[in-house]
Amino acid sequence: MSARWFVLVVALAALPSCKASSNDEQKPAPRPSASVVSPPAPMPEGGVGPASETREDAGAALVDDRPLHHTTQEELLALFSITPGKKWRKRDPGEFLRRYVGPEGPGQSNQGNPTLARHVISRALCLEGLRGVTLQTEAQREACGGHENMVPIYAGGDAEKAKTCIDVFEYPNRACELPMVWVPPAHAAAFCEMQGKRLCTQDEWVLACRGDPGGGEPSTYAYGSELDLDICNTHKPAAKWSDKPCDPRTIDTTWATCATNTEPSGAYPRCRSRFGVFDQHGNVAEAMTRFDPEEDKVVSQLKGSAFFYVDVARRLDEPPRREVYADHCAHDPRWHVQPIRKAFHVNYHLGFRCCYARGGRSPAR
Repeated sequence: MSARWFVLVVALAALPSCKASSNDEQKPAPRPSASVVSPPAPMPEGGVGPASETREDAGAALVDDRPLHHTTQEELLALFSITPGKKWRKRDPGEFLRRYVGPEGPGQSNQGNPTLARHVISRALCLEGLRGVTLQTEAQREACGGHENMVPIYAGGDAEKAKTCIDVFEYPNRACELPMVWVPPAHAAAFCEMQGKRLCTQDEWVLACRGDPGGGEPSTYAYGSELDLDICNTHKPAAKWSDKPCDPRTIDTTWATCATNTEPSGAYPRCRSRFGVFDQHGNVAEAMTRFDPEEDKVVSQLKGSAFFYVDVARRLDEPPRREVYADHCAHDPRWHVQPIRKAFHVNYHLGFRCCYARGGRSPAR
């Protein structure tokens, strides 16, 4: 399918970004005994990643010096773990993935244009930063239907009432891999469904960002109450991180000029919510869903901020100004709202993460 089929990209200042801040009073998320990472597994026949993988201790993987950017379709497809949900049991996920995942340009989901991107944190350094950090306990994995790198989220401090689990990292939900971008929300929903999950709702994403497993007061930002642009990957001004200006007039000019300056998922260990969810500020903005009562349908919702958020950041105590925004957990923008199955806006800094409804529950409207 031609890249022209996708919606044209809007100007940089209008795009979702992400913010950051620090808080010494932040309560740590529950931490089990051993660090866990999910390195890419060998590519199986058919070009689709395995449903389960060998888990390794972060410390044992520090020799991993593979390039961060995957530049072949085979490498990208190896990041996808497939456990088909009921919507995909009679369809071929491999065919869909091979059609819509690839490094060739903005018409496919990938990690951005590798000829422009600048990454400063290696996979080995990212793994070192996660040494001793438990991403998921065995109890959490069981509560999340056996899905790796997911944690239950809940309000009121009662874990038994958790209705939803959320990916710890941005898709593909792998520690120390670059997140996927150029993914339209409609395809993001399909990728999640291929894993027996679904695209997160805005309310779920907000709960994971500002909620407290112990039932304490909600947090303004995932990491605390004060904006701090150094805690997350939110401090890469476009003027200093690009050799030439980003030209977002069309999808092709955006691919050719706008650098996806992400870092590996989890590379900023302090950029973590109290539930243990990483990078809800910075790295890439995220697509999710929201029920629109006026339209009586589920629509796309874009939230969060990206690596260039410093260019458009606003503190909560500052007066509103055009082209800047305060990207706290509960920020509720209305960017590129479309019925989710017709939501094909893409961008060089827009990704997503998945959620899992425990007990087959559907998200509340």
